[in-house]
Amino acid sequence: MTTFTFLGVRANQSATHDVISIAARASEVLKFAKIDRAGRTNEGALKGFQRPQISSHIGEIRDYLKTDDAVLPNPIVVAFTDSVRVTQKNGAIVEVTIEVDDEVPGYVVDGQQRLTALSGLPDKDFQIFVSILVCQDFEELRRQFVLINSTRPLPKALIYELLPGVKGLPKRLTSRSFAATLTERLNFDFDSSLRGLIYQHTNPAGVIRDTSLQKVIMQSMSDGAIRELPKDEQFGEGFYLISTFFAAVKEVFKNDWENQTPKTSRLVHGAGIVAMGFVMETIIARSGAKETPEFVAGLAPLVGRTAWTSGSWKFSETEQVPWNSIENTPRQIMALSQHLVGMVRRAPLPVPVAAVTSRASNG
Repeated sequence: MTTFTFLGVRANQSATHDVISIAARASEVLKFAKIDRAGRTNEGALKGFQRPQISSHIGEIRDYLKTDDAVLPNPIVVAFTDSVRVTQKNGAIVEVTIEVDDEVPGYVVDGQQRLTALSGLPDKDFQIFVSILVCQDFEELRRQFVLINSTRPLPKALIYELLPGVKGLPKRLTSRSFAATLTERLNFDFDSSLRGLIYQHTNPAGVIRDTSLQKVIMQSMSDGAIRELPKDEQFGEGFYLISTFFAAVKEVFKNDWENQTPKTSRLVHGAGIVAMGFVMETIIARSGAKETPEFVAGLAPLVGRTAWTSGSWKFSETEQVPWNSIENTPRQIMALSQHLVGMVRRAPLPVPVAAVTSRASNG
């Protein structure tokens, strides 16, 4: 076991957290704190929370730090849940003892690029300020990471991907948390028609933007089918509805979906995904569709009348938009949504699947 001892200053901020400022060398910080990058286990569970290294940013910091008069006044923020002991000395002065066993106990919450830049300069191992945050558990540590970084230039996609494991968030993040949790399940559940297809920080091979699918979910929570479900069924039934609907979309628009990207097909583009969310709500409202065959029937009015990969959308007599000019802007999403929903609404109600099956069985 290795023990580090520092004198620090405790700030009187929160009754439930210790917030202490110390001065430590970068080499010392790297021995008691780690940069836990976001990723997925083989089972699809989220682990870690930090974004990838930004090589260009690290390089710029490193070039600056090589100069003789370089300083780093901004602190590195490191959080702990255990292995740290704080002893009162005099007034705000405290002694901080950090014990490092087989596992490095601290997590870098902010300042990973600066710390990484310093780690590549062994000849410039000067002291840096470290703000130590002592949390009750790992859930609280992750919550603090989200709150600290949600108002700073951290990728929103990473913030949203972390939300499912965080509680006690501001109201503005609550609906997004539900949508992010459901999106996560749609991306990693074996029963999902969208498994592996959603682009997330931890799934860069996906083609559908997670933020676009989250918009579909939040719209449904606000004014659509998920809102109409009993509270205790919203998550499970919401998952089922969206999965079965997009299974139907994949079947009806097979050539526009398979092996496509947002650049080659506007169906898997943000505008197309959000617009199809409105189509889903319309089909459910008209026919009560829930199963994939029912959604296939509801999508029938759109067959042969879309321009996902070629041609033009005729939104009105005076407005025609080439397929690849559809952008992910509120105006064009609304125009595309209204156009698709209008075609569905003007079509006769589809014959219920059960009725078709009954008719066939009666010969």
